Amino acid sequence: MKQVYICNDTVTGICSALFDAWKEERCGEAGIQLKGRIQQELFCEYKVVIETEQKSRSLQRMIKRNLGYNAYWDVYYAILSDDPQKGEAVFRMMQEARRLDDSTKIMDHLGNADVAKVFELSRRVSNEAHVYKEFIRFRELEGGVLFSEISPKSQVLTCIADHFADRFPLENWMIYDKSHEAFLIHREKERWRLVWGSELNTEAASRVSEGEKKYECLWKGFFESVSIRERENPKLQQTHLPKRYRREMTEFL
Repeated sequence: MKQVYICNDTVTGICSALFDAWKEERCGEAGIQLKGRIQQELFCEYKVVIETEQKSRSLQRMIKRNLGYNAYWDVYYAILSDDPQKGEAVFRMMQEARRLDDSTKIMDHLGNADVAKVFELSRRVSNEAHVYKEFIRFRELEGGVLFSEISPKSQVLTCIADHFADRFPLENWMIYDKSHEAFLIHREKERWRLVWGSELNTEAASRVSEGEKKYECLWKGFFESVSIRERENPKLQQTHLPKRYRREMTEFL
């Protein structure tokens, strides 16, 4: 009977599920499904995974050791995607790697459907993270904290964290992922951290500083002044800047 492992849609949750599935069913058939997105199947036994950081770290070390760092990053990014079947794709990719003489070459085998899917999901997350590095707009709140809100499809916060930590090492800043209700928080001269399960104080987040209000007006004015109405091309603009990214961009508010 097929064993299906149920976990949370987090890196720790999925890696814990992969760890259990690999330990118990590495040579057999297994499924990994996300809480809240379960698709019932016949002739399956469902098991809720006990999620721990130790399992997650062990699974990640195993992938780095046996599949290599390039494959590890593809797996990591794939796990951050919004695809409900990502866990099973990674598990079957790991099974496929066992059949190779050199398992570190697994990501070269794109003829395999599961390897191709992991690669595709990895590229999708990487591309979305790259876009947010360019499109994120911070606003200064009354306390001097730089704050931004985003609505990504994938869980990109950890993918963009080092970029903004390098850009603003002496600032207190915060990025709120509305889609996944997670915070990326950075304190001055400290390392960033990810926070789950906390609610956004919308009132505090709306209290911008007086200086910020002036700069918002200046930025919107600049945006309007450089636009040439006779040369506007909405279709081309949509290609380079999809509308879903504009909801949190100052110049479009």
